[in-house]
Amino acid sequence: MAKKKRPEPESLDLPPVGVDSHAHLDLDDFDEDREDILARAKASGLSDLINVFLGPDAFDRNRHLFDAHPEVAFLLGVHPNDAETLTDAALERMRAQFHAEPRLKGVGEIGLDYYWERVDHDVQKTAFVRQLGLARELDLPVVIHSRDANPDCVGVLEAEGFKDYPVLWHCFGADMDLARTILDNGWHISVPGPVTFRKTDDLQAAVARIPLDRLLIETDCPFLAPEPWRGKRNHPALVGFTAQRIAQIKGRSLADVWQITGDNARRFFGL
Repeated sequence: MAKKKRPEPESLDLPPVGVDSHAHLDLDDFDEDREDILARAKASGLSDLINVFLGPDAFDRNRHLFDAHPEVAFLLGVHPNDAETLTDAALERMRAQFHAEPRLKGVGEIGLDYYWERVDHDVQKTAFVRQLGLARELDLPVVIHSRDANPDCVGVLEAEGFKDYPVLWHCFGADMDLARTILDNGWHISVPGPVTFRKTDDLQAAVARIPLDRLLIETDCPFLAPEPWRGKRNHPALVGFTAQRIAQIKGRSLADVWQITGDNARRFFGL
């Protein structure tokens, strides 16, 4: 029996109003076909993409990749697993980059990562706090990375006075308890491909209850491809399948979820 063919994202026939709020298209995973990937994103209903540069070196090295693509906006931040690189000089470089590049729309992804245990927790917290300060100085949104560190991550944000500040919890994969804390602080939540997976009951239950006006969607590509492309390289066009599953969970039309999450992202990042 022939293997069932996976549906392509273009088959969802989505209007050009969607936003992938978190992608890593500058990574070398896309060096062979980046232009094709960007073309497919547009053909699959994406009006805007947010590319995340992991530090000032990555930004200087790769920003040119998107010179011909005004639909791609940028984030810049030092990831917690690289927190030791956030020297005074690196922070000053970032400040200059933000001032010079209007396509930089937020500071991120920043936060805490206790899963890999690559960097001392206090070093991570110091880098996190310093970048929160930069975001406040620049009056820009913050995009959070938190892995196995949710209580500490929330604690730092609250201690630094970021309640009701534009904060986006990237790659949300937890339950309603964390979602409630995020929502109570006035923050937004970005949902990735695993919401389409079986055995993510807590995540799906949380998504059912998170107000749609506080939700964004993302790929985090090249990671975390949604069903029916799980295990393959992720790319922005596939975010439509994430929107489709959220629509099913919330009992809304795909068109509504696509439009509303896109509008949320445009408003959050000032696109």
